Amino acid sequence: MSRENATCPSFRTCFHRYKKTKNKEATTTTKKGQKSEKRREEMEKKKVLRTSSNGGDTWENLNPEILAQIFVRIPLQEMLKSVPLVCQSWREAVAGPYCWAHIDIEQWCRRKNLTKDIDFAVRRLVRRSRGTLRSLSAYKLGDIAFSFVANAGKFLTVLKIPMSDVTDRMVEKHAESLATVTVLDISNCVKITCKSLEALGKNCKFLVHLRRNMPPPEFPSGQDAPLNPAEEGEAMAVAETMPSLLHLDLAYGSFSDLGLDAILTKCKALRHLDIQGCWNVKMEDNIEQKCDRIEDFRGPWDDEYDDANPSDDGEEESDGEEVFTPSDNSDDSE
Repeated sequence: MSRENATCPSFRTCFHRYKKTKNKEATTTTKKGQKSEKRREEMEKKKVLRTSSNGGDTWENLNPEILAQIFVRIPLQEMLKSVPLVCQSWREAVAGPYCWAHIDIEQWCRRKNLTKDIDFAVRRLVRRSRGTLRSLSAYKLGDIAFSFVANAGKFLTVLKIPMSDVTDRMVEKHAESLATVTVLDISNCVKITCKSLEALGKNCKFLVHLRRNMPPPEFPSGQDAPLNPAEEGEAMAVAETMPSLLHLDLAYGSFSDLGLDAILTKCKALRHLDIQGCWNVKMEDNIEQKCDRIEDFRGPWDDEYDDANPSDDGEEESDGEEVFTPSDNSDDSE
């Protein structure tokens, strides 16, 4: 630019107009960019609010394992009948294995009280676990369901099946499959004998808690207690094959001082021992001294044995027949 043009009034005017126009265009572009960015942020916020309010993508994106941790705290009937109707992700979580690692249907079984229907329900729920079963609590189980559980429970640690119709033959056949069990309740299973206890003891090397309470015998007229002959088989099986036991319940067993002494001698880690109603035990010689070393001991003549289920809080629930029915084959294809 020559000195003459720079000093020309008309040129200076045009140059200033040019600079002003450029600055105005730059300012307009900046404002438009800011408005566009602000509008984009507002749209994102509205999308998040809509998602949170209707529970759409939020629930669908949750890990099924997290959903399972919530659903297992819901009553069984609601989890089976109501939860799957909420949305697809909930339905898939309930149908998957994560909700069925721990199965407790003992109260439902007690109301149902039919081995055939109970076996069907147990098979159906264990099938859903798909090999992840960790604990099972049922009642009046039959041989069919017991066999199914043993074959599917390679990670099973807790098995509670009081009052079941399981036989020695089935227990001896599948005891090897229950090697990981640490807690076992086979109370009032009258078809199980010392043969089953021996098979379980030889295979369940991690067993630390055993409940083997039996039904109280009937009192003959004119007697304070029934005089059944002593049978040491079960006590001897426990003593010889279960040395690691910490907790042992043998209420109303038919063993005598001989069987009790064997248990006290071999099971040195015992912290809890209940032999209420074992009237063949006389606590003679040094038996009483050995029992005194156990932290929690209940003798044959202690207060009346309380076998009430602690989980039975008196809450009324519907019978639940519609939850498990043999005509429902919806899970057979799983």
